[in-house]
Amino acid sequence: MLRSLVAYIFFSNYFYGICALALAIEASLQQQIPLNPPFFYLFLFAVTVLYYTKAYLGEKRTGTGNPRTDWYGHNRNFVLASQAVFTIVAAVYLVILLVNHFNFIFHLPFTQWALMVTFPIVSLSYYGISDPRFAKFRLRNIGWLKPFIIGFVWAGLANIYPMMFYSIEHETVYVPDLVGLLLFIKNFMFVSVLSIMFDIKDYAADHNRQLKTFVVKSGLRKTIFFILIPLSALGLASFVTYGIIRQFSALKIALNVIPFLLLLQVAYSMHRRKTIFYYLIVIDGLMLVKGICGIIAMTFG
Repeated sequence: MLRSLVAYIFFSNYFYGICALALAIEASLQQQIPLNPPFFYLFLFAVTVLYYTKAYLGEKRTGTGNPRTDWYGHNRNFVLASQAVFTIVAAVYLVILLVNHFNFIFHLPFTQWALMVTFPIVSLSYYGISDPRFAKFRLRNIGWLKPFIIGFVWAGLANIYPMMFYSIEHETVYVPDLVGLLLFIKNFMFVSVLSIMFDIKDYAADHNRQLKTFVVKSGLRKTIFFILIPLSALGLASFVTYGIIRQFSALKIALNVIPFLLLLQVAYSMHRRKTIFYYLIVIDGLMLVKGICGIIAMTFG
């Protein structure tokens, strides 16, 4: 029963939705901006689940031993119902926002519109058009770029959108600053490292597809020591710089450093073979740990 529950939480991508909420709340607190209303976080959860589930809607039970594929084949009706509910939730929130703030949204500066649409366009380009003739235009097929696309979109979701939607609901223009940029880099590097770790899981399949991910091109050891660990260190450095600028207490900085130390530990351990649940629970779980540590630090530190 426990294994079945874990499968529902992680394979349904609800866990990604929870991670999105944690990172968004963390980002708002770190930038000292009031939290968004509850409906926004429900919207954020919904669009995250919708996006990640879309790639698996065509999965059918194959009996090949792939637990995620078999789960989607067995629970297709549940997945479709979930997608329908979350589509309605997201649409209702956007309609309400548009109705209540139409004039303000319509007159937003071009830079605000560009910032608003950049992340959805990049995220949609990741999967691209389903027609095989356009496969070469899918960003996910550029092996070395793929993890950075994922990190970029997650950083936008967590660092830009909560602030932007808060500004819209209060009809003020959101102006990114140096602090916001440092926090964006922190989340960008953190999630990019997690994505490269997932490429290690898919090494055999990517090698057969001739997809030039970092681990395919450089090998496991070089990927760990020359890519994963330096990128983790860069993300950590961006936060420490931010903490110094904000004059954070030592306790507050220490709490935020914990996820990066865990990230380095997990990166170093990647030379041993892991199960899919290890990637879903431990590696993706680092996003939740990061969000929780940041929230605790900003609330009690």
